[in-house]
Amino acid sequence: MSRDKIVRKAGNLTNAYVYEVGPGPGGITRSILNASVAELLVVEKDSRFIPGLQMLSDAAPGKLRIVHGDVLTFKVERAFPESLKRQWEDDPPNVHIIGNLPFNVSTPLIIKWLENVSQRDGPFAYGRTQMTLTFQKEVAERLTASTGSRQRSRLSVMAQYLCHVQHILTIPGRAFVPKPEVDVGVVHFTPLTQPKIEQPFKLVEKVVQNAFHFRRKYCHRGLGMLFPEAQRVESTGKLLQLADVDPTLRPSQLSVPHFRSLCDVYRKMCDDDPHLFAYNFREELKKNKCKNQEKKGDRESSRL
Repeated sequence: MSRDKIVRKAGNLTNAYVYEVGPGPGGITRSILNASVAELLVVEKDSRFIPGLQMLSDAAPGKLRIVHGDVLTFKVERAFPESLKRQWEDDPPNVHIIGNLPFNVSTPLIIKWLENVSQRDGPFAYGRTQMTLTFQKEVAERLTASTGSRQRSRLSVMAQYLCHVQHILTIPGRAFVPKPEVDVGVVHFTPLTQPKIEQPFKLVEKVVQNAFHFRRKYCHRGLGMLFPEAQRVESTGKLLQLADVDPTLRPSQLSVPHFRSLCDVYRKMCDDDPHLFAYNFREELKKNKCKNQEKKGDRESSRL
């Protein structure tokens, strides 16, 4: 059974505390309960699935806790005993996250959790909590893509600078209920003891997002969008030179060490110019568009 496989890939769950997100009809929930866990906490948003989960809970007294709520807002850091907490440098705690989420939730959730990893809060208040999660196969490939590969993306860098990430299994969509149109990739995450980029998450996210903005062009194009138009050419040149990054590399060819250098230099530039981090090129585009429309309106009214 594919559900048993997902649970087996999470590792040894004997006496573990497991947080399952998106249990749905309870297929994976059953497999987790069969793995001799100490306690299983499930968070489900869809009220149609609650009665079925309640039946599973009745059959496993004291093992299954059901929360009718939203995984994006649920505070898991208060859910398990304090005694489970481990130092960040120690082995991972006996807390596991397992999830088979709707695809529209899985990407925003993994970004939120990666930010939690960087701040060592949320599910990672217990230490380096391991996660075994399902994604659309293409997203699983992006999360684990190596430098230079076609699937390399913003997600690859954001996940890999903070975690050891493995695409451990691909399951045909037909094995699931309800049946997705696409195949499913199972990805295992273990937070690293030391992040590969030591800058605030939002700063790393901004640099990486901009770098991949023009996927098919040279990296200097996207990275240039970090800077206001008036200083763009000069500042982009300075960023790339100080970070020792070739401006003619494509975004997918930038490694995590490249991004570390870029983030470190960009951080210094932000420290030197307090307004730089708040700059958003889309807002500047909007303003310019409005100005041009006003000028056009003025010209037309002066003709009348």
